[in-house]
Amino acid sequence: MTEFMKKLNKTNILEFILLGFSDDLAKQPVLFSLLLSIYLTTMIGNLLIILTIVSNDHFHSRMYFFLSNLSLIDLCLSSTTVPKMFADIQTGNPTISFNGCLIQMYMFLCFSGLETLLLSIMSYDRFVAICLPMYYLAIMTPKFCALLVVSSWIFAIFRAQIHTILLVQLPFCEDNKIPQFFCDIGALLKLSCSDTYINELFIFIEGGLVVVVSFICILVSYILIGYAIIRIPSATGKCKAFSTCSSHICVVLLFFGTIIDVYLCPSTTRIAERDKAAAVMYTVVIPLLNPFIYSLRNGNLRGAIRKTIQRKLFL
Repeated sequence: MTEFMKKLNKTNILEFILLGFSDDLAKQPVLFSLLLSIYLTTMIGNLLIILTIVSNDHFHSRMYFFLSNLSLIDLCLSSTTVPKMFADIQTGNPTISFNGCLIQMYMFLCFSGLETLLLSIMSYDRFVAICLPMYYLAIMTPKFCALLVVSSWIFAIFRAQIHTILLVQLPFCEDNKIPQFFCDIGALLKLSCSDTYINELFIFIEGGLVVVVSFICILVSYILIGYAIIRIPSATGKCKAFSTCSSHICVVLLFFGTIIDVYLCPSTTRIAERDKAAAVMYTVVIPLLNPFIYSLRNGNLRGAIRKTIQRKLFL
């Protein structure tokens, strides 16, 4: 038996109950239809962006390389939580095994961390493109861009592993009801019957380093970008420069706003319904909005997506 399985045997809990949306049975059919529509739209929208970028040589640039990776991460992030919600609502049995809960938590931590890092990378890409245009090709080489993305994957996987290893050290004795629709690490820590100070301290420190530092870097990047845009003499040039950043700013505000609110605010101020609403935002709504925000703000991409759909439908 591995050391990991030995740790799991310390708990008396074999499964958890995801309370999530099980408190109002009358609304569940409507909720299921709504979530299914959102999920399918999310999958189709992000897949179309990936397919369009990969199949069109015009979009084989640094910015679209990062955008295709963001769409891939959104697909994975949404698929980590939403299908389980479907099963819970459809079967009326919102339970998940202990191991399954750990896997879901691990995947969620991995993909949410990846989105945080990738949004930071995308802001740096826009900073170099607008503030240092003469050096853009020299700085943002294909090798460097690939290195940034691969490093983000490695770091996200590593941090998710650390959180998971720390969690399995804790015993879970009686209460197995999670007031969420997925296995959130914060909700799991509250169910442990031992001291979780180390886990919470690591979340706060690691969260501060990843989320807050990333957000500060993005903020500084856009302050410098804003200053550079102001100095552009022509109104057309200002509009063009701003349009390349506005989509990314919208996504950053939505994603970081909810993440910081949930994970870096004091736990004594949290309200279960508020946590649930925030979780729906960054696991369901944001992956849905990303393809619309980027495509609607980008005429070239919007036109290419339309052509891709026509080509696939009438081939």
